[in-house]
Amino acid sequence: MSEVRTQQAIPNLPAPKPKKSFLNKIGFGFLYLFLGAFAIIQIYPLIWLLFFSLKTNKEVFGMSPFALPQSPQWENYTKAWTSGNIGVYFFNSVWITVLSVVLTIILASFVTFAVTRMHWKLSGLVLGLFLVAYMIPLHSTIIPLFKMYNSVNLIDNPLSIVLSYTAFNLPLTIMILLGFYKTFPREIEEAAIMDGCSIHRIFFQITLPMTVPVLSTTAIINMIYNWNEFVFVNTFISSDKWKTLTVGINNFVGQYLTDWGAIGATLVISIVPILLAFLFLSDKIVEGMAAGSVKG
Repeated sequence: MSEVRTQQAIPNLPAPKPKKSFLNKIGFGFLYLFLGAFAIIQIYPLIWLLFFSLKTNKEVFGMSPFALPQSPQWENYTKAWTSGNIGVYFFNSVWITVLSVVLTIILASFVTFAVTRMHWKLSGLVLGLFLVAYMIPLHSTIIPLFKMYNSVNLIDNPLSIVLSYTAFNLPLTIMILLGFYKTFPREIEEAAIMDGCSIHRIFFQITLPMTVPVLSTTAIINMIYNWNEFVFVNTFISSDKWKTLTVGINNFVGQYLTDWGAIGATLVISIVPILLAFLFLSDKIVEGMAAGSVKG
């Protein structure tokens, strides 16, 4: 009887956690090793470009591509910013990118709100036309756009670049916003209508602020595209005062001599802003995508 009472008095201890097997530890070790090697492969081109920008032409062609610069040529950055007019190109890239992104987001928000919240006969047709435009190849529009801009005197005008960026980014932006708007609860807007809120106040004070996560996603995607775009600027812009960074690199390519170090410095300067923006705002991409894909 005493043994039974002793066994009954012992409290129920939590079961010990199962230890990871030796094979699981090896598996995780190989996984981390593979991910580390993959990260190095992805980061190394940026490091190589930095070393490339600090070399002379003699070091570029006379040494191994993996060799470090013997005497870092930091003056390549000074040459790129001053002699290469990169400061003007950098400023043009910034304001053209920002203006195009803002215009794209505003117009895409208008279209998506009108299609998903307003009842009119041609809403489906209009939405279909916007989405079909996503299938049009960019290069097939160069000649028609050039003729159209030339007829209205927009060649060598930054407005032609802004309009082109906005038009080609609208379909993808509408597609991303469409998934979020369809899951957005209508009860909030219906309650605002019951309180006498106008359609303009509903959009600007209720709907638009609540779509900030997905708007951040579209802003980042459009910013990366606009910043790196080359074809439109190279086709529609001829004067140096309106060129962007992607086209300004050609200034260092001559008929008999090419300054490869200055080209590398220009590439580093052009990469840094978009790289920083992506590193600090990359979580917004995942958040915005998830907001439009999970119904709640």
